[in-house]
Amino acid sequence: MDTSIEQRVLAQLNEREIIELAGDLVRIPSFCPDETPVARFLAGYFETRGYDVELQEVEPGRFQTIATLRGTGSGQSLMFNGHLDINSLMLGGTRDPWTPIVEGRRLYGHGVQNMKGGVAAMIAAAEAVRRAGVTLRGDLVVACVAGETQGGEGTHHLIQLGVRVDGAVLPEPYGIDHLVTVHGGIVHFAIHTYGVTGHISQVEKTVHAIHHMTRVIDALKNVRFTYKPRPDLPALPRLNVGSVIGGRGSTYVLTEPPYVPDLCTAIVDVHFVPGQTVDSILADIRRVLEPLREADPQLQYEIEVPPPAFFKGRRRLVMEPVDVPTDAAVVHSVARNHERVTGRAPKSVGTLLPLSYSAGDACWLWRAGVPCVYYGPATGFQERGPDGSYILIDEMVSAARVLALTALDFCGVRG
Repeated sequence: MDTSIEQRVLAQLNEREIIELAGDLVRIPSFCPDETPVARFLAGYFETRGYDVELQEVEPGRFQTIATLRGTGSGQSLMFNGHLDINSLMLGGTRDPWTPIVEGRRLYGHGVQNMKGGVAAMIAAAEAVRRAGVTLRGDLVVACVAGETQGGEGTHHLIQLGVRVDGAVLPEPYGIDHLVTVHGGIVHFAIHTYGVTGHISQVEKTVHAIHHMTRVIDALKNVRFTYKPRPDLPALPRLNVGSVIGGRGSTYVLTEPPYVPDLCTAIVDVHFVPGQTVDSILADIRRVLEPLREADPQLQYEIEVPPPAFFKGRRRLVMEPVDVPTDAAVVHSVARNHERVTGRAPKSVGTLLPLSYSAGDACWLWRAGVPCVYYGPATGFQERGPDGSYILIDEMVSAARVLALTALDFCGVRG
């Protein structure tokens, strides 16, 4: 490729503008399933810059933004895929989560770590191509999607609509020295225990649903999954009881403690390896729970997959494990351009622990036959406490540079 074109594109990348865009995104809270305000902001951003823009309605009233720089049709198409939904806030925060602040070479603000900083980097890369006046041969699709943290609702939706590309890059916060092509699977389900309610004055006539749930949770510690070990994912499968709620009635009334609760629900997460299925996982769960019911007929439980819609933002979809071949063209393109920008080869290509123990939107792309790779700027994503909500500015800018060159390389440039 003509290096003068590359330099022209890279010259369009401005650190201050990238930081400002990331900050604009931080200022708009976007927990699941409330991504629509930030999706509309980005739709306006892209429309004023001449992209083909589609506001996709993932479900009634819930939108995501897909913007495309059209190519000539003679090259490979590439997608940058980043999610707009953000993780929940933790206790102990000392900063205003919605006010972006630069301290040193870090940009702080909730959501910038997963993954609004990566979204800003991928948009900046596309903008560099556009502002340089370069016409690509293949389309460049910038997918700003909803609901990744609840199973990939947005990417699943666009795949269901028939959107296909020849390759995809997801700028998740893995650090730019790593190209990740492997991750585990995730399934969420609810376990309900049932009781018989009554006033504390007649507790002898009641059955306590929460007491039964404590026995269920203890039993879950003894689950032994049926699976074939995966050497590059040695800690999987893993189970976590992530939340528990108990109360009276189907809405879990919490304000009548003189009454024994008749419903208790635990939301359970299992991260799993290739070869496991939802059916096999649930069979392993029942293997430790059925003896409880046999020993105490009053202990009644039910497993519900997915968790009920009562829980806003629940994970409805099952994310399957991913193992994209490391010799895929898009992987080679990112690796090649990473080395050109940074002057060094990636430290790893394939599995990155512990991050590969989780899952992401690559599961829907790869399932649809789209080769893809995770490549994005390092953040405080793995850190505990409020100061984990930051991104490394140098990595965000470098990621944008690598992604811009990858777009030129993968899609091709009109001569």
